[in-house]
Amino acid sequence: MQVVQESPYRFRIDRQDPMRVPGVVFASPSLLPDAGADKALEQVANVATLPGIVEASYAMPDVHWGYGFPIGGVAATDVEHGGVVSPGGVGFDISCGVRLLAADLDRAELGPRLDALMDGLSASTPRGMGKGAVWHLTDRAELDGVLRGGSRYAVERGFGVERDLARCEDYGAVDDANPQQVSERAVERGARQVGSLGSGNHFLEVQAVEEVYDDRVAAAFGLHKGQLCVMIHCGSRGLGHQICTDYVRGMEKVMTRYGIEVPDRQLACAPVSSHEGRAYLGAMAAAANYARANRQLLTDAARQVFAQQTGRNLDLVYDISHNLAKIENHEVDGVRRSLCVHRKGATRALPPGHEDLPADLRDVGQPVLIPGSMGTGSYVLTGVPGSPAFASTCHGAGRVQSRKQAVKAERGSDPRRQLEEQDIAVRGASRRGLAEEMPAAYKDITAVIEAAEGAGLCRKVARLVPIGVVKG
Repeated sequence: MQVVQESPYRFRIDRQDPMRVPGVVFASPSLLPDAGADKALEQVANVATLPGIVEASYAMPDVHWGYGFPIGGVAATDVEHGGVVSPGGVGFDISCGVRLLAADLDRAELGPRLDALMDGLSASTPRGMGKGAVWHLTDRAELDGVLRGGSRYAVERGFGVERDLARCEDYGAVDDANPQQVSERAVERGARQVGSLGSGNHFLEVQAVEEVYDDRVAAAFGLHKGQLCVMIHCGSRGLGHQICTDYVRGMEKVMTRYGIEVPDRQLACAPVSSHEGRAYLGAMAAAANYARANRQLLTDAARQVFAQQTGRNLDLVYDISHNLAKIENHEVDGVRRSLCVHRKGATRALPPGHEDLPADLRDVGQPVLIPGSMGTGSYVLTGVPGSPAFASTCHGAGRVQSRKQAVKAERGSDPRRQLEEQDIAVRGASRRGLAEEMPAAYKDITAVIEAAEGAGLCRKVARLVPIGVVKG
């Protein structure tokens, strides 16, 4: 595979059969995956073979190997010209995303109350692999309300305020969700997990705004230097995982009916306009709403703790997903087209003036939330006009070690002590869970942000540093 550097932060994989479009990787030379050790570039080329794909198979600066699609992959297919939808282009944790809350409290004011605050957040945040949640649903009707209404339904039931919905992608819910396309097994897995963090790289962090790069945009977002924030990273739990599993299996069986061949079975897909395509999008939207409600419930729990321990409030800055396929209108070759945009480990980054932004953000663009690896900084960015890749950008630092490799690398060390030596309070994580997520397992988040900004994908607004973390 020949990779050609087109500019300081853009690389091209030339089209060759059976690729329908080239591959484009936004990265610096140091961030570009090693083709010998990481199959991510091969996956970028494989995605370029999907029926109906337009422009290019894109990869973000945090790209690394994933299931079918690389994590950090973006691909759009033309709905009216045989474009397909692929569950592997969304991933197992459907609508996994990040939510940032800003406190009306500065770090200097918190003082000795940090431990009590972290203890309260730990006690109020269900997490880990098993069951347990903020909201114990009483029947299937309540779960259907979550699957159809997402954050909107949670707010209606008292878990939040109306303003939260304006600061959430899709105003809190994807409208075309279809719970009837969600299997009973998926329902069973999700019924007792609404309002829970999960495990792996999911977290709740108390952070402080360390640096502001654009005062005007930061003020519009509700951020200022020294301010305390809470960042929540979680998704659709077992329900989303099961939906992906169900539809990968189902689409693999019907591809030949539509004359589709893919180089990797993990790219199983079906035309967007087919029965299978529409069914998946309806189930995926239901899982997305589940994830939005999940973060809304954890927000409500965190607000209660903040009020109890500090007497202060938490306002939602924004909630953005990074594992979704969305039907969007974009201009391709001078023509406005309806596209199915897959973003796997990638987020939307809407520019100023975009019609999907709430009125109070329309002049400055969409908040883009990029968490770093545990113990490093996170970034708030904003969308920019004329950005490539269908107004998409990265979603995090991007792994360079598998979880098994990370645990092996940390053998003999004490990850908890390493974090506490950085004045980061840790609650509830096992030694293995911490070792899996230490900074050495990830790319340098500062280099990732530099590449994203240099490639014209987004623009820095603020940098946040962790002072306390809750993990499963």
